[in-house]
Amino acid sequence: MADAYSEKALELLASQKAAWDMAISGYGSLDSAEVRSFEFEGYEIKTQFNPGRIRSTAAKVDKKSVGERKCFLCEENRPAAQESIDYGDDFWILVNPFPIFPEHLTLPLRAHEPQRVLPFFPAMLDFARDLADRFTVFYNGPKCGASAPDHMHFQAGTRGFMPIDREFDELKRRYGKTLDEKGGVEATAIDDGLRKIVALEGSDKAALADRFARLHDVLAETIPNEEEPMMNVLVNREGETYRVVVLPRRKHRPERYHAEGEERVLLSPASVDLGGVAIIPVEEDFKRADRSVVEEVFREVFVERETLERIGEAYAD
Repeated sequence: MADAYSEKALELLASQKAAWDMAISGYGSLDSAEVRSFEFEGYEIKTQFNPGRIRSTAAKVDKKSVGERKCFLCEENRPAAQESIDYGDDFWILVNPFPIFPEHLTLPLRAHEPQRVLPFFPAMLDFARDLADRFTVFYNGPKCGASAPDHMHFQAGTRGFMPIDREFDELKRRYGKTLDEKGGVEATAIDDGLRKIVALEGSDKAALADRFARLHDVLAETIPNEEEPMMNVLVNREGETYRVVVLPRRKHRPERYHAEGEERVLLSPASVDLGGVAIIPVEEDFKRADRSVVEEVFREVFVERETLERIGEAYAD
């Protein structure tokens, strides 16, 4: 059944790109996206000029603004032309009409519940298993890039599109520190100079869910936030092994996002940005986002090295 969901998703994407005006426009815009690349020690960060993502990048996600608009992930509010695939009893698979990836899916919960990863982490692993041959599954926290913080959802994008998909082993070798290997789950802390990462790897779904819950508790104590600890999560599966990349944060949007004039760069980092493709929907901002700006933004939104060390020590305790 695993490969079948990828095949169904690709069929849905082809159908929507042919018949749904929003998907036609969104994927047409993506075709003309401009990319710049910056090389670091053992990894790459790209910037993508993608004007079609302005709606998500500039989304107002404060409680008042969210409460005043209809939820675009609820079935009754979605465009009539937007089709879906049933995923079990609890989730749908949709085509994202504002794509970053050549193949970009949204995976919303059927029920209108707030964005929270912990209760639905086992489902995230299921998505990673059932879409493994084609997609990386990711989660944006309610203050970490989610444009619908009121409706629980994951997303999935073309596997290998984010540099971190193919660079992870090198990052782990060069910058990683093993925390523990309890329950058959290897935990590694990684500090590559810009990003702070805790990675969990293992083949047992129940053990991974248990260790993720442990990490979630540690993050809640170390970087408390009213909804949930600030984080982005990337998951994929290679053979029988899941790889869970947790990116703990201290800030939603950088100062440059709110700046004016020459200081402004409309970059609101979420999973894909932190995975190595930083999305900028305004051309002038894209042009001024050089390597130093990318470094500044990443260092600003991630937790500090000392915080990562505290997280690692508490997790392994």
